[in-house]
Amino acid sequence: MNIMPFQFHSAPVRVVEREGEPWFVAKDVAELLGYKRSRDAISQHCKGAVKHRLPTESGTQDMQIIPERDVYRLVMRSKMPEAEAFEEWVVGEVLPAIRKQGSYSLNKPEDLSKMDVLKMALESEEQRLKLEQEKQDLIAQIEEAAPKVSFTEQVQRAPDTISVAEAAKIIGTGQRRLFDFLRNIGWISRRNEPYQEKIEQGLLNVKLSNFQHPEHGLKQSVTTVVTGKGLTKLKQLWDKHHPQLH
Repeated sequence: MNIMPFQFHSAPVRVVEREGEPWFVAKDVAELLGYKRSRDAISQHCKGAVKHRLPTESGTQDMQIIPERDVYRLVMRSKMPEAEAFEEWVVGEVLPAIRKQGSYSLNKPEDLSKMDVLKMALESEEQRLKLEQEKQDLIAQIEEAAPKVSFTEQVQRAPDTISVAEAAKIIGTGQRRLFDFLRNIGWISRRNEPYQEKIEQGLLNVKLSNFQHPEHGLKQSVTTVVTGKGLTKLKQLWDKHHPQLH
């Protein structure tokens, strides 16, 4: 089996010919794209992976190789900033080089007819359009999940407790409406103070602060605050009682 060695930013990428098509050594691609567990990534994302015996520095070994479409699957799911550049390198340099050297086609370049050239160009354009559609589908999935990710990140970044006003902003409502809702679900009293049960459950807490009253001197105020655990639970209850807002 003919092996064509390429390099992307000094990293080796081995390509072999199988049934007239280019196949990439899966380990090379996965490691280059930053997958820490390359075997898991190949098993999960590469539907067409097969094993082939290939010569290596330590002798002939069974290695997994993947078709072009699985290379694109690894690219789309990679978190490496170089992933897009790698994709362009494969499409713009590797595949044309393979075609030119004849390992992607049994015909020599000079033997190709105009019809063959047009066919190859059409196949490349079809592959590009297919890849673009897969990208758009993946972007749509990410955007659909964005509100959930955004809320989770806000909870993780929030301090130990936040005010009801801040909780209302995160949930997507007004402070007064959230206070009404907290009373309706039995979390706070008519004076907007949390019930002891909710404090013990770790959902709410109180913030004490002193202020100077013009007639009665130093006084203490009690402010209801929401914990991270409480915010997560509160968001679930709010969404359940207000499905029309989603």
